[in-house]
Amino acid sequence: MNILAIIVLTLSIAIILNLFLKKFHISSIVGYIFTGTIIGYFMGFSKVAQNELSHTAEFGIVFLMFTIGLEFSLRHLKQMKKEVFLFGGLQVIIVSSIFGFISHHFFSIDVKTSIIIGAALSLSSTAIVLKILNETGDIHRPYGRNSVGILIFQDLAVIPILIMITIFTDATSSLQTLITNTIISGLMVFLILYFMGKVVIEKLLATVIDSKSDELFIGTILLLVLSSALLAHYFGFSYSLGAFVAGMLIAETKYKYQIEADLVPFRDILLGLFFITVGMQVNINFIILNYFDIVLLTAGILFLKLVLIFGIISIFSIPKRAFKTALTLAQVGEFSFAVLALAASSYLLSDTIHQMLLSSVIISLIFTSVALKYVREFSNLFFRNKSEILDEPMVSAEIKNHIIVCGYSRLGQKIVKKLKESNFTYAAIEHDRNHVKKGHNNGDIVFFGNAASKTMLNSLNVKNAIAVIIAIDNDDKVRLITEAIKAIDEKIEVIIRVSHQSQVDELSDLNVKNFVNENEIVATELIKKATACTIKIS
Repeated sequence: MNILAIIVLTLSIAIILNLFLKKFHISSIVGYIFTGTIIGYFMGFSKVAQNELSHTAEFGIVFLMFTIGLEFSLRHLKQMKKEVFLFGGLQVIIVSSIFGFISHHFFSIDVKTSIIIGAALSLSSTAIVLKILNETGDIHRPYGRNSVGILIFQDLAVIPILIMITIFTDATSSLQTLITNTIISGLMVFLILYFMGKVVIEKLLATVIDSKSDELFIGTILLLVLSSALLAHYFGFSYSLGAFVAGMLIAETKYKYQIEADLVPFRDILLGLFFITVGMQVNINFIILNYFDIVLLTAGILFLKLVLIFGIISIFSIPKRAFKTALTLAQVGEFSFAVLALAASSYLLSDTIHQMLLSSVIISLIFTSVALKYVREFSNLFFRNKSEILDEPMVSAEIKNHIIVCGYSRLGQKIVKKLKESNFTYAAIEHDRNHVKKGHNNGDIVFFGNAASKTMLNSLNVKNAIAVIIAIDNDDKVRLITEAIKAIDEKIEVIIRVSHQSQVDELSDLNVKNFVNENEIVATELIKKATACTIKIS
């Protein structure tokens, strides 16, 4: 079949499936997996074609790790050290150990394979959990904070897990030599990227931004991600490790939010492709022959993982919160696909075990997509007491009851000055690097980015803002920003400066109630000043 016809057919199936699954609140990830299963089964792609496609799809994970790196900073780590290191560390170590023990002693699987299986099953779905927690608003709740902290540690744990598989597959060197070489190579990768980050990256980005070319900016970001991934791969690590370190280094720059906003479309498209390739690996005939064992295995994994996480969190928290955290993280995540795929390609997993685990992971993701929508209802069935409210907001919700100012030119600077004088919490977004630099020199909170980007607005927690002031002259940009804000939440108050009625009429379809007509204000002030004057008698 013609490649264009394959692309059209794949997109059609993915869109139709996801529109159908959306009605049942099932994640689009499941739709992509089903799409891959359908085209793989009925179109009979060869193993060669699947491998070629999977190489491209792997960069979905690369971009996901880069964006996770962007969110990972020492400040965030300090805020959530208990949730990340204590809860996350205990969860990964205990769950992976129990599953590894069961694999070896009850299913007679060799030690190396059992360790990999345990590690893979200890991971949960960052993509699905964070997406649903954001949609429901539960990311601000205590169990949401616990879940995010554990997910951060799991995402970090992926790197040593992948390295561990590499060590297991290298039979030519001793374990001590492999560990020593791994540490040395890891330090070299980090030092090279750190040097590039401190000396080259920020200056390069500043030069590109001064060119005022969006395509050059996006191209530069893609270059940074891919070159970092290539560097890590050259030293024997996964592409994901290089991307993650690059994200961490850029996280402290003022370009962080705009980079994240521009990369999200690439990440989501490639992640969709990644999950399609995962679906292509599913063997329908195998599932039909072993459906009872697969369902039983999935139920066992979900139940045991729920019990273990509940037990860990219960030591430090109230039972209801522990149960909600456990139910949120009971599934097996998307990084498990990468771990299992690497283990299978390295001949550490047999095809039978790989298919069993692959099928179980997919079913667990479907369960999570539905269960997470009703996590509070489930918890209320077993626990009647109310859980307390979180004193401090989430990392992703550090700012609330604030005012967002779009634009930091002369008007934006005056607005920010007035807000500071009135002790209002605020954040400004500006696309001109010179204005951003001026804001930093003034001690103002100004982020470099595109105010019309929903990712950028969500990064500043626009849903919990008192209002958004658009201090920009360009009518087209004003409409784009307003459309982005209203797409996030219709109830968000938007205040727009206009100079004539036609501007109000043009935006009448966006349900904006607050317009400030500068000509009317100027006219009122002029008349006020004029009428306050007295006639001088000579």
